[in-house]
Amino acid sequence: MNSNAKQKPTTIGKYTAGQYHPAIQEYMDIVRNESVRVCKEQVLLCDLIDRVFHHEDIYLDEEQLEKYLSLEKYFEFKLFPWEKFVFALHNCVYKTDGELRWPHLFILGGRGLGKNGYLAFEDFCLLTPINGVKYYHIDICANAEDQARTTFDDVYQVLENNQQKLKMHFVWTKEKIENIKTKSVLRFRTSNAKTKDGGRPGKVDFDEEHAYEDYKSINVFKTGLGKKKHPRTTTVTTNGDVRDGPLDHHLERANQILNGEIPDNGFLPFICKLDDKEEVHDVKNWDKANPSLQYLPTLLTELLNEYEDFKFDNLGNSSFMTKRMNVPMGNVENEVTSWDNILATKREVPNLVGKTGVFGIDSASTNDFFSAGILFYVDEMYYWITHTWVCKHSADLGRIKYPIREAESNGLLTIVDTQEIDEDLVVSWIDEQAEKYNIIVGGLDLYRYSLIKKRLAASGFIYNKKDGNLKTVRPSDIMLAAPKITRVFNQHKIIWGDNSLMRWYVNNAKKILDSKGNISYGKIEPKSRKTDGFMAMVAAFCCSEILEELAESSASVAHIDMSPRTY
Repeated sequence: MNSNAKQKPTTIGKYTAGQYHPAIQEYMDIVRNESVRVCKEQVLLCDLIDRVFHHEDIYLDEEQLEKYLSLEKYFEFKLFPWEKFVFALHNCVYKTDGELRWPHLFILGGRGLGKNGYLAFEDFCLLTPINGVKYYHIDICANAEDQARTTFDDVYQVLENNQQKLKMHFVWTKEKIENIKTKSVLRFRTSNAKTKDGGRPGKVDFDEEHAYEDYKSINVFKTGLGKKKHPRTTTVTTNGDVRDGPLDHHLERANQILNGEIPDNGFLPFICKLDDKEEVHDVKNWDKANPSLQYLPTLLTELLNEYEDFKFDNLGNSSFMTKRMNVPMGNVENEVTSWDNILATKREVPNLVGKTGVFGIDSASTNDFFSAGILFYVDEMYYWITHTWVCKHSADLGRIKYPIREAESNGLLTIVDTQEIDEDLVVSWIDEQAEKYNIIVGGLDLYRYSLIKKRLAASGFIYNKKDGNLKTVRPSDIMLAAPKITRVFNQHKIIWGDNSLMRWYVNNAKKILDSKGNISYGKIEPKSRKTDGFMAMVAAFCCSEILEELAESSASVAHIDMSPRTY
């Protein structure tokens, strides 16, 4: 069956609720009637479906859907209502030009949801003539072979269990499954991106997207799409501990789609999670993260046991929240601040021209990364404007997962093609900022000062205890500034705009507590996870007291002592 099946399209403006095919309506009724608790994303998704069917000239190919669902008899499980719902929308809803309305399905659900079982059913269906596309190859992609094989092995087992019925339709090995009539092939792939170019899949699956730190492998896997009719992607994942990677970007896009801020462009977000981390203490809320849970009493028993472990040691058992409830906890013991607090920095920086600021500088090595920035305090908010220089010949670049080239194109950093980063580049940038802003003092540690003091002096920044305007930051200074930095993050009082590099820096840093509870900062991993931009900001905070004093003063600028701060 193909997309040209004779089916009346929904008439624009004539749709009334309750008239969907049962495969769609059953799950929408569960959400609307609140027979079990659902997260806000599920309610918003149903609103999206209503809007699209009401306003767009699309249709559900019911004959094709019924043929697909008839293949359920080969599986040892029955599809849950949520699985029929997303399957119908993803695979059988078409625009009047015959193209799929939602070719890109994104599923985020708690561990135990049945994501791989769903994916096995979907892939099995799309290999068959019901799909109507020959050579509709499907690649199942994951970071590790064991994960990539999971769905493939599920389909393989279906064929093994039904050999007499299916041997006339499929040939299969433990490496490849092929439909005889369509010549469509199912394979599994891992993240060795060097060997994956040049494929021509009809569909690409991404299993456990949370494990991807960047788009390198994802982009290679997807490059072959579009060469076959009805290209699709299906992503199934729990949440994870990698931040600001593809998963977080998809979640941000999903949030904007569900709230009507951007068009969906064929992206169907099915998100299941707690609305708030405190909801974990009511078992009835667990259905929000896993709509299959109500049908799986054995899984519920397992979750109850895991919850007891979580209550006893929530740090050691944080995966219960991250994987089961899709609410990442992070390393709350050592993280500088929560990921939500880091995301709160992603707000527009106002026009600060003429405002008073202090600068901070940090670099682990001049043949690696070098960062500088200006810190402002305006209307009880802190603002951070920053830039980084990266040595092209750094020995660590091959280890770094962050998209350096993309950040360069966005103006966040400059790649320097010399053996070392010339300190003149950094101080010249500060000089340029001084033409726009009133930069009165700066901070950096003693090691960086020894590297750059002559160039700073040429720009008028001198370390002198009597009348200098430079502060050499010591560990004791950082310990004094750390509580302020923690409070500023917690209160969402720091803004640096859409700066993924700064988010990466902060997420790479960790708190270090001494025996007296004083905080300093270090790197989570010294080679691949840089912190220079964050530490430059820390240096600026160490000499930010003057900014608060100026803000608190009720006197006019003429009566404020603007002389350099003595350190």
